[in-house]
Amino acid sequence: MSAKIFLRRPVSIIRILALFFSSLTFVIASSAQQLIDRIAARVENDIILLSDVRILGHYQMLVDGKSEAEAQLLDRLIDQWVVQNEADASRFPRPTNAEIDQAVAALKKSFPSIQEYEERRKQSGLSEQQVRDKIATQIHLTNYLDSRFRPSVQVDAKAIENFYTSAVLPRAKARGQEPPSLEASRDVIQEALIEQSIDAQAEQWLKESRSRIHVERLLDEEKE
Repeated sequence: MSAKIFLRRPVSIIRILALFFSSLTFVIASSAQQLIDRIAARVENDIILLSDVRILGHYQMLVDGKSEAEAQLLDRLIDQWVVQNEADASRFPRPTNAEIDQAVAALKKSFPSIQEYEERRKQSGLSEQQVRDKIATQIHLTNYLDSRFRPSVQVDAKAIENFYTSAVLPRAKARGQEPPSLEASRDVIQEALIEQSIDAQAEQWLKESRSRIHVERLLDEEKE
């Protein structure tokens, strides 16, 4: 599953191995031009606005330095609707202010300096509250998917050993570094493989869920 659907990074070999080899809605308007908002899609009895699509794009610019096309952003928001609907139906708890504060601080620390973060945020056109709202959504939906699929995941010792042999050791060799031992790596590899399985299960579940809901994509129609 593309994790950008929920504003989280996909589990990749590069990301996993970095754990070993590092220190481990409305419209955004300008004064010159006012954008009139419109409906980008109808999902069951709800709507997704064009401003929602563009705010997600601005958030991607802030976090990743680039944004997907509007059609792809709309796909992300439709999938978010599916997960949010299920989370609400199950009364899944929202993240606490402390959890959100911690995630906001982590995002800021991912930049070389707070000044660079602020510059990127201003360039993206997002307010601090919009950033905080997006992070809150990320935490909520990610936690819901984790709670739904993690209990069914099983990772055996052989899978951990295979990953260690096929990924960790070659990566260390390529970098001219002493590889961590299998035992030292075991917990991190296990968690990474669990996350991969959660992503795979979630993608299949989303695919099935999308086939059961009514979606009218007005954004795509306007561009034709």
